[in-house]
Amino acid sequence: MELEYHKPVCLSDLRAMLGEGPVWIAAEQSFYFVDIHSHRVHRYCLADATLKSWNAPNRIGFLLPVSDGTFLAGLPDGLHRFDVKTGYFEHACTIEAEDPDNRLNDGCVDQKGRIWFGTMDEGESRESGALYHVEHKKGQLSVSHWDSGYTVSNGPALSPCGKVLYACDSPRQRIYAFDITEAGELKNKRIFATLTKGYPDGVVTDSEGNLWCGTWAGGQITRFRPDGTMMEPIALPVSNVTKVAFGGVDYKTVFVTTARKGLAPGMAEAQPQAGGIFAFRTDIAGNPQHSFALEPL
Repeated sequence: MELEYHKPVCLSDLRAMLGEGPVWIAAEQSFYFVDIHSHRVHRYCLADATLKSWNAPNRIGFLLPVSDGTFLAGLPDGLHRFDVKTGYFEHACTIEAEDPDNRLNDGCVDQKGRIWFGTMDEGESRESGALYHVEHKKGQLSVSHWDSGYTVSNGPALSPCGKVLYACDSPRQRIYAFDITEAGELKNKRIFATLTKGYPDGVVTDSEGNLWCGTWAGGQITRFRPDGTMMEPIALPVSNVTKVAFGGVDYKTVFVTTARKGLAPGMAEAQPQAGGIFAFRTDIAGNPQHSFALEPL
């Protein structure tokens, strides 16, 4: 399929209830993503336009690559290892055992091979969510807590230099920025941008440091320069745009996940491709996908 510049085309009319978390895996020329509410993992292969799916044991907020070829997934009770060869999920560690009404929501891998992720209130009313990062140390996962007070945490994303982390507080329509120290500590929290149309969902950066924000109830990808000024948004034919990933051989193909969740019957009928996955070309390359680093045994 020949894709055009900033003109999204539906690759698969999947009708995902809550499509999220696309990640490009260069070795497979494919991108993976999840349908949180349907408990599904999907892989779309660009070469032959095929879609393969796996069942997850519960709501799966993110799926991120590990250096050994497996994935680390965020489920309501914590982190799980997922092997595409077997389709098996193995519990790796528990997160927020004290709050069963929270779940893991979105995540990313930084340049040092750490995973950053957030939690959220399943009922989307309590400010019980938080930001964490996880590293592999001494043969096990080491989890660190960094920020609290989120109702629905989203993002997170790293600047190309790896020195700034962006995270969204979706109901507040805010995107925060933090400085990251060499030791992986978050400092200097500030408001990077506030949306006036829709709610910030997943975010990623391109190679020039611009932030691409999936916009829930906004029907677009909202984009910001590194200084926080807004760029021209990219419209989609659906309301709930959740997240993008850069891929293709030159990282100038943009893949987009969307959702049907929350659409009234009339809105769903007016948006037949809601929940589909989309793609288009862009002129600024994205950044290669990093993998969670396992320490040598």
